[in-house]
Amino acid sequence: MLEIDAWIASEISAISPLVEQLMRLVEGSHCVTGEESAVKLALREALNNAVVHGNRLDVHKLVHVCCRCKVGQGISLTVSDQGQGFDARTVPDSVAVEDLLAEHGRGIHIMRLAMDEVWFEQRGTEVHMRKRLARTPRADVRSDSRAFLGGSYGRSSDFDLWSHARRTG
Repeated sequence: MLEIDAWIASEISAISPLVEQLMRLVEGSHCVTGEESAVKLALREALNNAVVHGNRLDVHKLVHVCCRCKVGQGISLTVSDQGQGFDARTVPDSVAVEDLLAEHGRGIHIMRLAMDEVWFEQRGTEVHMRKRLARTPRADVRSDSRAFLGGSYGRSSDFDLWSHARRTG
């Protein structure tokens, strides 16, 4: 089993380095073989939501990621912020015709499409996501998540990250 806990300051430039580091560990664990791109997309969206909407880019607030991988059983991710929270039931339908041109509002929808389960706790300051191992690995249909999202999340190699990863069992 692979267990990872990581914290970043609420800076957009910290998202991509953390995602890349975590995904290298996840890929090496083989817990979601064939589903890595979906996990990466959902993780990036959850982190972006926590940094931008949850902590409102306040560098004094942290975002925490908890990742648990078990070979043959999939992955569980929790992303927590220190913001005020929100009611996920009040988020507008991002694929409704009137919302198609909105600049925001697709992150939760994308997470739900990418993962098998997505739910919110702690008044919306925690998103929990699960992805089960596919029976047969599929083609990488989401190979370029940045193109899909229409933007970049920063690529700074200078970021404030403290992480802990360990393998058990």
